[in-house]
Amino acid sequence: MTSHAGAPSSSPTADAEELALFRQSVAAFVEEAMVPNDPAWRKQQHVGTDIWRRAGEQGLLCIDIPTEYGGMGGTFFHEAILHEELSRRGISGFGAGVHSICAHYVLNHGTEAQKQRWLPRLASGELIGSIAMSEAGAGSDLQSIQTRAERDGDDYVINGTKLFITNGYLTSFIALAVKTDSSERAKGISMLMVETKDLPGYRVGRILDKMGLKAQDTAELIFEDVRVPASCLLGEVPGRGFSQMMFDLPYERMIIAVAAVAAMEGALDATRQYVKERQAFGKAIGDFQHSRFTLAEAATIARVARSFVDDCVARVASGTLDTATAAMAKWWTTDMQQKVLDDCVQLHGGYGYMNEYLVCRMFADARVQRIYGGTNEIMKELIARTL
Repeated sequence: MTSHAGAPSSSPTADAEELALFRQSVAAFVEEAMVPNDPAWRKQQHVGTDIWRRAGEQGLLCIDIPTEYGGMGGTFFHEAILHEELSRRGISGFGAGVHSICAHYVLNHGTEAQKQRWLPRLASGELIGSIAMSEAGAGSDLQSIQTRAERDGDDYVINGTKLFITNGYLTSFIALAVKTDSSERAKGISMLMVETKDLPGYRVGRILDKMGLKAQDTAELIFEDVRVPASCLLGEVPGRGFSQMMFDLPYERMIIAVAAVAAMEGALDATRQYVKERQAFGKAIGDFQHSRFTLAEAATIARVARSFVDDCVARVASGTLDTATAAMAKWWTTDMQQKVLDDCVQLHGGYGYMNEYLVCRMFADARVQRIYGGTNEIMKELIARTL
């Protein structure tokens, strides 16, 4: 997969010409339908539902879901391109990554009836997907969740609160982690796929006031005696939720890594242009040795990250990416993303601290990359276990 930074494809199986055409169409849609709206989205703290429908009409949702379930039938190469083109432009409010992961829970673990019921509606944008795992007392330690779902006849009755939920304000379809057996830890967890429209007892709390991701409708979700059919149990066998979550975490972490690399590349593009135009002491600040060396270091980091991540993308597409390598990609690229963006802000001087500049927004948005999807400390622990 060839990036804007000129890194070569790491996979001989990817059709470079077809991917390039697809990238052009994605970039055009992001530029036309999203970039002009981003300031308004950041002010209102969500992107609205219309853009989800438009993205669905363009075939940009569930890109790597098979066509028989309403998806585009692409590969993770195609999926990665969407996240790259969003991230390199600082479009962080459109939670396509979480939406994709939610769809993959259904694809990988759902019954055939569940796939037919939900995937086409996720692909069209009729349903907006979210994943509700985290709670006030359970972040990285998912076995400690307190939200419960008790079987009552043909239904499950849900009680609990979820926190830090991406797409939470707009979501209409939740992959919800619950305890169906409170006497167990991992084996007591199940996943319920919950449609929220007109659902008694369900409500969305406040959109959370965050350091960055201002256009992202991160919210808390409250369930008070919420009743859903037992057919909403993912895979229709209780107690499999924890293994289902673990199975899909490498996919999630690679989306984060892909976004990290693209953000570095986008910030470097913007900074190179800025230092050419900005004057200080009678010459462009890009002509100072410190500026050149700083950009050289940042560009090298981005190139190395691109090579590594492109190889990982190829492994996802071939089904050979292991958990430890996904953890390596997630922690290292997001750490490097923060470093590169910090350098880009510094090269902008005072303007780098102004939200009207892309690097400022990117810097604030980047900080959470080292936290969600499993903290980088957890990533190192996962890697260490394999050594």
